[in-house]
Amino acid sequence: MVRKQRSTSVVGSSKSSIEVLLAENVDNLGEQGDIVRVKPGYARNFLLPYGMATIATEHNKRMVTLHQKKVAELEKEHLKSLKGLADKVSKHSVTMEANANEEGHLYGSIVAVDISKSLKESGFEVDAEAIRLEGPLKELGMYTVKLQLHEKVKTEVKVWVVPTAEKS
Repeated sequence: MVRKQRSTSVVGSSKSSIEVLLAENVDNLGEQGDIVRVKPGYARNFLLPYGMATIATEHNKRMVTLHQKKVAELEKEHLKSLKGLADKVSKHSVTMEANANEEGHLYGSIVAVDISKSLKESGFEVDAEAIRLEGPLKELGMYTVKLQLHEKVKTEVKVWVVPTAEKS
């Protein structure tokens, strides 16, 4: 009687490596959507049971390719809208009123949150995280402030810091 030996290998694998599709970002291996080759034991004992990866079948590969195309199109549209926003913001200037002494030193300071708030009041959706200040603005004057809306979209905005109008 010939006894069949039970196979413990994972479908789609060779003895030395297996292709898996990452469902999550995995440190030192890859990002979500990447197809990587790993040892069968690593896939069988860690990646697959914890839901971090699936076997890279032809169907899964096609689905990932379609998804990546859609994501690329959305990113392209998002970049286009950000470039339009950057163009409009670069032609705009912000006037900030602040209490100051006779020498022009502010009693407080102007920070990124204040500039963001002023830009939002003017109709420009710019978060404080996108404003790149080298430090708080502590004197009256005109400043050119850098904005980084995306790693590929950078612009500048003029910020005028003027003394608060005194009420009579």
